[in-house]
Amino acid sequence: MRPLWLGRLHRGLSLVILPFASILPFDYVKVRSKYTGKVYVIAECLLSSIPVEKPKSSDSKTSSSKTKGAKTEKPMDSYELLQKFKGSELVNKKYEPLFNYFQEFSDAAFRVVADNYVTSDRGTGIVHCAPAFGEDDYRVCIENKIINKGENLVVAVDDDGCFTERITDFSGRYVKDADKDIIEAVKGKGRLVKTGSFMHSYPFCWRSDTPLLYRAVPSWFVRLEKLKDQLLENNSQTYWVPDYVKDKRFHNWLENARDWAISRSRFWGTPLPVWISGDGEEIVVIDSVAKLEKLSGAKVFDLHRHKIDDITIPSSRGPEFGVLRRVDDVFDCWFESGSMPYAYIHYPFENEEFFAENFPGHFVAEGLDQTRGWFYTLMVLSTALFGKPAFRNLVCNGLVLAEDGKKMSKKLKNYPSPMDVIDDYGADALRLYLINSPVVRAETLRFKKDGVYNVVKDVFLPWYNAYRFLVQNAQRLEVEGLAPFSLVSPTAQQNSYNVLDQWINSATRSLVHFVRKEMDAYRLYTVVPYLLKFLDDLTNVYVRFNRKRLKGRTGEEDCRIALSTLYNVLLTACKVISSFTPFFTEVLYQNMRKVCANSEESIHYCSFPQEEGEVLPNHFVDVLS
Repeated sequence: MRPLWLGRLHRGLSLVILPFASILPFDYVKVRSKYTGKVYVIAECLLSSIPVEKPKSSDSKTSSSKTKGAKTEKPMDSYELLQKFKGSELVNKKYEPLFNYFQEFSDAAFRVVADNYVTSDRGTGIVHCAPAFGEDDYRVCIENKIINKGENLVVAVDDDGCFTERITDFSGRYVKDADKDIIEAVKGKGRLVKTGSFMHSYPFCWRSDTPLLYRAVPSWFVRLEKLKDQLLENNSQTYWVPDYVKDKRFHNWLENARDWAISRSRFWGTPLPVWISGDGEEIVVIDSVAKLEKLSGAKVFDLHRHKIDDITIPSSRGPEFGVLRRVDDVFDCWFESGSMPYAYIHYPFENEEFFAENFPGHFVAEGLDQTRGWFYTLMVLSTALFGKPAFRNLVCNGLVLAEDGKKMSKKLKNYPSPMDVIDDYGADALRLYLINSPVVRAETLRFKKDGVYNVVKDVFLPWYNAYRFLVQNAQRLEVEGLAPFSLVSPTAQQNSYNVLDQWINSATRSLVHFVRKEMDAYRLYTVVPYLLKFLDDLTNVYVRFNRKRLKGRTGEEDCRIALSTLYNVLLTACKVISSFTPFFTEVLYQNMRKVCANSEESIHYCSFPQEEGEVLPNHFVDVLS
């Protein structure tokens, strides 16, 4: 496994870390065993972790008879306190390592430094540090000048997880199989104090469930730390929904931006276009096929590894310096994803005018986890190349979990089949359920199939009932021998004396205004609650109190005005919500369009309704009571 925080070709050594905090520093003690005379240095609060040492008795029976019934001896009872001090007093003291594999580095290493990541809940308050195998280890070694950023790291474990020849006593052994022998070697040196095991969290490969090893590997980096201020400035120019993801999570991530390891040791992937000489002194970065063909003299038809790895470039220093060969690494796939805004149009080799007119992009949308993935690489590469963000607006969604709160897993099958949900309730119900959930506010959602059913019950059934009531009463006109239903003139509708007609028309205009405003602000999560209120007003107020008019009991003309009003309200609502429920609204529209001449073939060809007239308060219904 390749940790992103490790540098390219660093050198690492072993050392000891003692914690020291300026607010609550640990107290350390120096104690001597009353029985063996051995001296120990340990955090005072962890003194109990040292085993109680007693001399071996020649007569076990006598020894057992003397101790029978006696109280268990405490660690402090068997040790003599020699000194008590703060951890800071131990800083820069040298120590003798357990093994002498790295003695040539003893000038810089094998000394005590302080850091506050060491805890006091277990262990001894003393932590061994190996910068090639841990993030905190590497950071502490850099901060204390044990190693320097950019230098080669001594990594004593090979690609197969086995000790290298430098570790002479265990060379070729798999690191996880050598524990017992290492313990025996330490014991043989008389330096073993205590052995034991404890459970702790550990990384495993999510595909094979095999344990992973942290190990530094040579990597190529993009120097991001110098871009940090510009990254933060470009982030401030973007608009995020929800905004706290931008201002908190993403901002904090950019503030702590580190150099980005863009190389991966794999076969499949976009090859790094870097050719390097055998002595490492000459490096050529290829920026086009034409340049590679010019420098190498070879014709290039395919940019995959197996087609270009054998292409060499003669050294510019002369034939005696040999040729340059491509490095083995390929790009981190996130580098390619972050290049999307310009790579997909083959910029800068073509489409320069199109790129200039459409960059930065209007909006992007992805999950919360992409604050450290795609959103990040989009921002980084755009800032480095163009000095501006890659997008203007961003919609960030949360993660959908199983009903039990765990990650959805095909292996565990802890979630219902999406196709079963769609077959039972429809794709539109599933869409509205997700849009009206915490997911669109970048929070987690425990997916429940019952929630999709509730959308059908609360949204689609009332909506469809209002539509069905319209169709039934429009058909009734012909059944009763009257002229077929047709829309009355807009003027007749607008001049309707009926207060309910005026109110529902106003409520519809308010719906148009609200959805347009919220969509302009990319706030999907506000629309469904407003739609529910609108449908409730339509079915439980307008249709309910207008039944006599809609059924023709107040006269044909009044009936046609009421039916036309209901028709226009339903048609407008379908157009407004068509992007949220594309299938349901299309079904309703295909029947309703028969009344209108020159109507569009699909609701998705229709323009979004325009705001007309004054937007009256949606609580106008209160006047009716």
